[in-house]
Amino acid sequence: MHNTIKPKVTLVGAGPGDPDLLTLKAVKALAEAKVVLYDALANEEILAHAPKDSIKLFVGKRKGNHSYRQDQINQLIVDNALTYGHVVRLKGGDPFIFGRGSEEIEFAESFGIETKVIPGISSVVAVPASLGISITKRSVSESFWAITGTTSDRKLSSDVALASKSSATVVILMGMHKLNEIVRLFQQENKGDLPVAIIQSGTTTEEKVGVGTVNSIEEIVKQQKLSSPAIIVLGEVVKQSHKLKGFYEEFLSKEIAR
Repeated sequence: MHNTIKPKVTLVGAGPGDPDLLTLKAVKALAEAKVVLYDALANEEILAHAPKDSIKLFVGKRKGNHSYRQDQINQLIVDNALTYGHVVRLKGGDPFIFGRGSEEIEFAESFGIETKVIPGISSVVAVPASLGISITKRSVSESFWAITGTTSDRKLSSDVALASKSSATVVILMGMHKLNEIVRLFQQENKGDLPVAIIQSGTTTEEKVGVGTVNSIEEIVKQQKLSSPAIIVLGEVVKQSHKLKGFYEEFLSKEIAR
């Protein structure tokens, strides 16, 4: 009897990088994949959850690699689903937080393909948490902003200027090459002393951290040689982290010595 192929697309969030921060639902979906299309994951161990004989295609952006345009990725998802059946589209973090996941799902659905979304643990929350930074905290921060540092037209999101006026914790993804602009916006609001943490490759074994204030963070980035991928956290909650206390005491003693 001929098995008819049942096309299906499951959009899966791979979490912030630590391969153990994958949901059980994500593991189960990967185990049933015929094809896995994956981005530049912080940890490729995650692919080990897919069957050995499944097709694994890298479609992310990496320096020196041919990178696919979004419309090409959309087409690859559909073509593979129609040809092989179950496609797992694997994205870092959560696919609906700055991941363009909704565009991929809408495209697949326009072909009548069954789709499903499995949320991932977003680095917006997980990376600060892994360093003891609670992005909301009673009587310190009532809310948080999660902002992309680079909009589709390559500019800094105008929401950063609005966020700098609020008392909320501000978490900026993909913002390292816009750090000087971010710093100026907070300085304009007289927030030069606001605590800042920059966490590179958070939750992975390559993690690097720099801690300071709005006024000093650019210098600290230079000293610690911090670069992308990194998350920028601005807010009083940074100072409240039990894990970063040592960093802060050392930083403040240097400031006083000046």
